[in-house]
Amino acid sequence: MSRPVRFNIHPTETKIANAISVAEAPEGYAGEGFFSARLSDVVGLARKNSLWPLPFATSCCGIEFMATMASHYDLARFGAERVGFSPRQCDLLMVMGTISKKMGPVVRQVYLQMAEPRWVIAMGACASSGGIFDTYSVLQGIDQIIPVDVYIPGCPPRPEAVLDGFMKVQELVGQESIRRRNSEQYKALMNSYGIE
Repeated sequence: MSRPVRFNIHPTETKIANAISVAEAPEGYAGEGFFSARLSDVVGLARKNSLWPLPFATSCCGIEFMATMASHYDLARFGAERVGFSPRQCDLLMVMGTISKKMGPVVRQVYLQMAEPRWVIAMGACASSGGIFDTYSVLQGIDQIIPVDVYIPGCPPRPEAVLDGFMKVQELVGQESIRRRNSEQYKALMNSYGIE
């Protein structure tokens, strides 16, 4: 059985003007040769388009993440070109799969080694709530040991869901004030997890 050809059967001329979109500039004042904006908006724009994910994959969700990174879905087009495996260089921890209670301290240690600001995605049912493994040995959600910013449901979630979750993190990052991490609320959240 031959695979059908998808491209160049009937080539048509594309209109590039309609195909390219430009990112919106942050709110500010523009004039002849200058633009001013709030520092939080500019930093947020830079951060949200240059997230460095750290995949912590233990199960089948890791395979879906590989599909998301591959050429068909291409997570790199969202600014996540560099997937890092050193917590000191990454700012987005993506926990995928079943986390046993023995693995919990390792996940926490990896989280603590990441520099601020840092964000966390719990990908799949197991990382979010323990999934089908309601047993004594499985952590019933990683939010018992570290704070989670975005939950991606599914068992395992499809790559489209992973992209949606990643875009939700980008929204959070883009809207976050650069002083949020020094706020009393954030310090109280960290203290509730025993993190100073």
